[in-house]
Amino acid sequence: MDNQERILALFQNANQPLSAKEIAEQTGVDKKEVDKIIKKLKKEEKIDSPKRCYYQLKP
Repeated sequence: MDNQERILALFQNANQPLSAKEIAEQTGVDKKEVDKIIKKLKKEEKIDSPKRCYYQLKP
């Protein structure tokens, strides 16, 4: 499982929006890498941001 799949799995199991710091802590992925993956997922429109600096899967 690569880092992007690990982060998407975390989003699927989360009941609330997560910050990049929380994602890094829960997945063990470096925060800089998390930031890159979040940017990529936003560009692909797989996630959105309900409030500043927090992310969740698009419904």
